[in-house]
Amino acid sequence: MEDYLLLVLIVFGVNLMPAFGPPTWTILVVYRLNTDIPTWLLVLIGAGAAACGRLVLAHAFRLFGRHLSEKSRQNLEAARAALERNRRNTIVALALFAISPIPSAQLFEAAGLAGMRLLGFTAAFFAGRIVSYTIYAYGAGRLRDTSLGEALQGGFNNPWVIGLQVMLIVALVAMTRIKWAKMLGPPSESCSDQPSR
Repeated sequence: MEDYLLLVLIVFGVNLMPAFGPPTWTILVVYRLNTDIPTWLLVLIGAGAAACGRLVLAHAFRLFGRHLSEKSRQNLEAARAALERNRRNTIVALALFAISPIPSAQLFEAAGLAGMRLLGFTAAFFAGRIVSYTIYAYGAGRLRDTSLGEALQGGFNNPWVIGLQVMLIVALVAMTRIKWAKMLGPPSESCSDQPSR
């Protein structure tokens, strides 16, 4: 039982990190190779803890967003309205993103800042991570000699990972500066009247 609890805490904590966290799949692979937790349960726990961590991260950025300038908040409102106009495409795009190995922290930070509805967003992330974590967990052979400590260091010492994280942070900041209403059209009344959830 201790292994399960530790796994939940590690994955949840890593997914609270706004940047430079190690990929969750590396933690799951190391766990698969070093514990007796069944792979299906490992994937389920990992995806659930990751989704919960990202949901809390998005809510924290939603609170942070209230301290942005009025201009930035208006830009984010226009971005949210544009995304919510075509919800199906947004969920499909998120699901494809969730399957990919690209870091998702900044995506959730952007969703929180923009005041998007987070439950559907998180559910799509969870579903995508079930798929990707299953692939990684069953293809775990090449990380057989990696320790949990080495997996946790992955986000801090790989220049490609660091570069990608920096690029995503810059994109997140730029998102608040772009005049989305000018580019995509003003928010429709039906979108702008809906409360953020």
